[in-house]
Amino acid sequence: MSGVAQKRSEIAPQYQWDVESIFATAEAWETAVTQLQNQLKEIAQFKGRLSEGPSVLADYFAAADGLMTAVGKVYVYASLSYSVDTNDQAAAARNDRARGLFGMAMATTAFAQPEMLAIGFATLRSWLTQDERLADYGHYLNQLEQLQAYVRSAEVEQVLGLVRDSFSTAAATHGVLANADLKFEPAVGSDGQTYDITQGTIGGLVTHADRAVRRTAWTNYADAHLTFKNTMANALAAGVKQDVFTMRVRGYKNSLEAALSSNFIPTEVFHNLINTYKANLPTWHRYWNIRRRALGYDKLYPYDVKAPLSLDAPNVSYETAVDWIANGMLPLGQEYASTLRSGALEERWVDVYPNQGKRMGAFSSGVKGTHPFIMMSYTDDLFGLSTLAHELGHSMHSYLTWQTQPNMSYSRYGLFVAEVASNFNQAMVRAHLLEANSDPEFQIAIIEEAMANFHRYFFIMPTLARFELEIHERVERGQALNADTLIDLLADLFSEGFGDEVEVDRERVGITWAQFHTHLYSNFYVYQYATGISGAHSLAQGILAGKDGAVDNYLSFLKAGGSVFPLDALKIAGVDMTSPEPVETTFGVLAGYVDRLEVLVGQRG
Repeated sequence: MSGVAQKRSEIAPQYQWDVESIFATAEAWETAVTQLQNQLKEIAQFKGRLSEGPSVLADYFAAADGLMTAVGKVYVYASLSYSVDTNDQAAAARNDRARGLFGMAMATTAFAQPEMLAIGFATLRSWLTQDERLADYGHYLNQLEQLQAYVRSAEVEQVLGLVRDSFSTAAATHGVLANADLKFEPAVGSDGQTYDITQGTIGGLVTHADRAVRRTAWTNYADAHLTFKNTMANALAAGVKQDVFTMRVRGYKNSLEAALSSNFIPTEVFHNLINTYKANLPTWHRYWNIRRRALGYDKLYPYDVKAPLSLDAPNVSYETAVDWIANGMLPLGQEYASTLRSGALEERWVDVYPNQGKRMGAFSSGVKGTHPFIMMSYTDDLFGLSTLAHELGHSMHSYLTWQTQPNMSYSRYGLFVAEVASNFNQAMVRAHLLEANSDPEFQIAIIEEAMANFHRYFFIMPTLARFELEIHERVERGQALNADTLIDLLADLFSEGFGDEVEVDRERVGITWAQFHTHLYSNFYVYQYATGISGAHSLAQGILAGKDGAVDNYLSFLKAGGSVFPLDALKIAGVDMTSPEPVETTFGVLAGYVDRLEVLVGQRG
């Protein structure tokens, strides 16, 4: 890989996403903002009128649908433009304004749910048959009925809507600091070559074959965050306090219940995950031991957990990756595979390569009325391929939902189901590649990529979920959070996961929380990565085994979007996440990879 990150202007257009498909210019975006402000005024005119009858309620839903579509497009355009160049001050300003407009939209529509609750569900359900425009809103009423105990008065709901923008400041501050202001000392190889560290390049550097590159990249990345540990801790503490404030205003028992119940997930799903994870830690300890021996090291350090094990890892161009992914998804049908291929290669869904100022990580975005957009920092290897497969899973989920669902309410779905679709693609593509190429070194390369992904989703994320639970409970008890206590807590949790097999640098491992610039600001978000990978592998096993109806059921799940409750959507696909079984099944998949890896590296002699 090159030692210097490219400027945004140096990236070829075909490898940049086409935000122009949303708004051709920034001026067109400004025009849309003006129109949006008029829509806000129109929505406000419905306040106090929803009880007038089904036609007025239908008019309101139509207007609200149009408003949220407009808000979505304005927000997506601004956030995408900022994500790929956090040094662009004009893009930063638009992003900030878009967040504010989203908060205004939430505040302006805050009267609706309290008014509907006052009308009563018997009357509302009778109205569904009196105006055909309301026929699709039955599940919306089911959701509202489950949440009614936590919906506050119109005045309080308006305040909660208005504070959304200011409450996003803690996360935004952490993000600006990490993505725009942090300065990283370069990584240095054993030959003296230097490598720029950016949020877009760090992933490739910690998988580098040169241990010196990995060590200096990992330490310098951690040290930059440690330099601002107090500022970042203050921001995270503010975010947790905001979660606790909202929980108390709405009347939930605790922050965990507030986060899960509002997404229609019982808290036992969280506890099943954590308990099963802790019970299976010996599988991780065994993997660290096999990895250390395979690398020939006396001691394994955190910067070695993604060190390449394959002696001949394949170079995988972006175009090749798309081809392999599309072939791996063929069990879902030619239409799925060809749509995926066209989006990735022709329609410019993907912002492919790292550049200076590009924010860290990868994500899929968009809204009903746009096509999906993927931000990533592709590396020409199996890790880049896997990330692309993951994000294309999200994008195809959105694409099929938007094509199927009639309104904005059902076009949105939560992370709990989203992470199933993304990890499912990775599981399917890995299975395809392992079947297609029997070369032992290729197989090792596939397994080490799989283990790197499991490391993030089935090791880091459950650990962060345990961390998140503890820091929320501390704030609920009135205890303070500061940088040192946060670092100590997370270092303890990671030490438990590493066991005696990995040498833990407590301060640099403990600062990992600061390296998640958005995840820990979304109340109990990270556990869903682990439940997602669990559901994904359970479903992939059924399809790979040729289970009758499995493909149709899975596609029905993707198309359902938010039209059913999350657990019910997954039951359509064929998995019950209220049981520990999917998590246990997926730990079985993980153990199988570990077994296979041990045999393959042992055959080297």
